[in-house]
Amino acid sequence: MLHRGQESTDGTGGGELTVPMAWLYAEYIADELLRTGDLMPPTSFEFRAGRDALALTIFLSDSDGELSGIRVVSQLETWLSLTAYDQPWQDWVREHMARLRAETAECGGPAPDLELAAAAWRWLEETELLAPDLDAVPGGGPIPGEDDGPKVWTPAWQLGLPLGHLAIHLF
Repeated sequence: MLHRGQESTDGTGGGELTVPMAWLYAEYIADELLRTGDLMPPTSFEFRAGRDALALTIFLSDSDGELSGIRVVSQLETWLSLTAYDQPWQDWVREHMARLRAETAECGGPAPDLELAAAAWRWLEETELLAPDLDAVPGGGPIPGEDDGPKVWTPAWQLGLPLGHLAIHLF
């Protein structure tokens, strides 16, 4: 699957700057979904985690390389199922990233979309954010009246994925 963004903007491929349009568009959709949900301030690390997790989901689920505006609404159910709690999302991301790398290696061309997606995935895997420890609280909910309940360092993707899922629901 080669995304349109892997060619130069005039389609010549003659050494010009390649624009990662597929990734940028996926990131834009993710950003809009999170902003509409108004779950986190856009300047927070949690927002970035949600945006990157959603952008990866959107980018990697676009098997045709044509994220058109009209299709966004029709893809919401797909993205909901991919980001659901009981789904092996991180394994799905790893498999799709490996497949894209192999396809890109076969073509031998530049892959700016894939490079940006890989950078987002690295950040989501390697960055840990301090989040409420829902396992430490009986019933998994917050303790009423306590703002500073137990917290635990959590990989960014584990925090961003449910935020992205909720943002899709709120859209």
